[in-house]
Amino acid sequence: MSSRISLSRPQHNSYNVDPHGLSNSRPSSGYRAADPDDPLEKIRAISKQIEDNIEIYSQPLKPHLPAIGRFLIVVTFLEDALRIVTQWGDQIWYLQQHRHFPWGISHFFLILNVITMLVASSAVILKRHSEYAVGGLLGVVVIQGFGYGLIFDLNFFLRNLSVIGGLFMVFSDSMVSRKALFAGLPTISETDRKKYFLLAGRVLLIFLFLGFILQGEWSITRVFVSVVGLVACVMVAVGFKAKWSAAFLVLVLSVFNVFANNWWSVHSAHPQRDFLKYDFFQTLSIVGGLILLVNMGPGGLSVDEKKKTY
Repeated sequence: MSSRISLSRPQHNSYNVDPHGLSNSRPSSGYRAADPDDPLEKIRAISKQIEDNIEIYSQPLKPHLPAIGRFLIVVTFLEDALRIVTQWGDQIWYLQQHRHFPWGISHFFLILNVITMLVASSAVILKRHSEYAVGGLLGVVVIQGFGYGLIFDLNFFLRNLSVIGGLFMVFSDSMVSRKALFAGLPTISETDRKKYFLLAGRVLLIFLFLGFILQGEWSITRVFVSVVGLVACVMVAVGFKAKWSAAFLVLVLSVFNVFANNWWSVHSAHPQRDFLKYDFFQTLSIVGGLILLVNMGPGGLSVDEKKKTY
């Protein structure tokens, strides 16, 4: 009775808490909080605050952003159709005298353009058969470039690349909102196509700003706006803080458009009026594409989306 079995752990100093050596041999440094004085942390905090403010103040407009973006994208085609109708004689004279169109072909060319632009633009606004409407408007951009002999004009080329980017955003938006036709069938190909069209739309949208950088007289203000705008364009193209940078470009292009393309201040008989009006409405179309980007986000092929994965 005097001898008992001791179940307690031996008390000696050589006890090893990890006898098999499975733990990390290095001492833990613990969690290090972000340094608030670090410049990068300050920039992250400011950008996060800006994104939050944009999200808060855009809430009342957010349900209407797709409709606004779609209308602005096609407004240049509606204006172009109206201009052809109101300047029919001048259009016929230019095509026949300068582009050497035969009599019947010039009329058919203008009628085809007007009908396609009106029908396709209405379809885009109403979200009806958007794929066919986008295809028709893309065709108008191409045939007008060759028909009017502007395909090799750098300003025309860059602007229309941006307009094509806006049309790609419309096509992507229609793919986002379209429901599967057959339940249960795989939709991976549709999702992949949407990602690629969003990427192409983002890249093409920035070409208008590149045209702005390449043309015009340089000044300190122009250099500053060009540098800041170019950074925002690169952010849009790679999809880094894409919503913030697209919203910034919407603001910059809207202000620039009002002051630089103020066609309403030019006399109606002045030939520069039509060029300013053309540039004004094309810039509105690109703003519409950026608004759709703000609404939809940059898509799967972007830095923002990869950051969510990792």
